Amino acid sequence: VQLQASGGGLVQAGGSLRLSCAASGRIFSINVMGWYRQAPGKQRELVATITSGGATNYADSVKGRFTISRDNAKNTVYLQMNSLKPEDTAVYYCNVRARLNINWAQSDYWGKGTQVTVSS
Repeated sequence: VQLQASGGGLVQAGGSLRLSCAASGRIFSINVMGWYRQAPGKQRELVATITSGGATNYADSVKGRFTISRDNAKNTVYLQMNSLKPEDTAVYYCNVRARLNINWAQSDYWGKGTQVTVSS
């Protein structure tokens, strides 16, 4: 499974960015898609996840500001980030939990990460 993320960049506080991540390869099904982030000197943390049925989960720190969505036909997950704060600065990683074969267990796959920098 290959995960191609895009949309990171530099933005001023209060601004917006939209991240995208497309999964490709011989995928039988994708259950959960999500975004995690890792700031310098900190552990990787969950930002938001979305199931194949559309159920979402957000970190408390981004609730009301970030919106996760997905296009199942395109195996793509999006993260709309509004009202960005300097503390949102981090490398953002795309994650999918996918099954490559009907008889195989699900596995987690990670993208390479995209840098988001919010200036004050």
